[in-house]
Amino acid sequence: MTQDRTPHWQSIYRTKQSTDVSWFSPHLATSMDLLKQAGLNERSRVLDVGAGASTLVDDLLRMGVRSIAALDLSEAALQVARQRLGETASQVQWIVGDITQLQLPEVSIDLWHDRAALHFLVDPTAAVSYVRLATHVFADGGYAVIGCFAADGPERCSGLPIVRRDPQDIAALFGPSFVMVDGRRETHTTPSGGAQRFAYALLRKLSPGEVSGK
Repeated sequence: MTQDRTPHWQSIYRTKQSTDVSWFSPHLATSMDLLKQAGLNERSRVLDVGAGASTLVDDLLRMGVRSIAALDLSEAALQVARQRLGETASQVQWIVGDITQLQLPEVSIDLWHDRAALHFLVDPTAAVSYVRLATHVFADGGYAVIGCFAADGPERCSGLPIVRRDPQDIAALFGPSFVMVDGRRETHTTPSGGAQRFAYALLRKLSPGEVSGK
């Protein structure tokens, strides 16, 4: 059984300013670039996994995207984002839950975004559940933008162990139902001035015909 990480994240967002945590960035430039490469537009159905208090939802709303779901274990984290957005928060679907245990409608997502949620799933069975859900909710041709600590990045985050992966490792985890379209590395500068090496993979879900090679 995987450990319940909810109390940890509730405590983080209740005791720290969202702009002070090590993963804070005013704008997720690499994520947005890869989402645009995947065809992000006003009609895209976007799920932000491990959204926390991230400003990604702000940038998506400014682009005119109107089908946005923000998912996080911590209700406190999502509340920070809701308060920041004010009236426009009503345009986002806020989901409190564990991505490894969540149930979502089939073929309900065009773009799946995750910056630094997957790498906390140190239990292999949890990572398998994560990939299984992503495979279930995507329409054929849907894209995933996955970011995590790179192989030469930190070994822990927020005091918790993580799994480090390079783009090819992320693609291998998702298996033959997905193909890697792009892989990138990024050095994130933390609010305290530290450097964290991230890796990103842009993956496309293949149609059944593509998977079988027909």
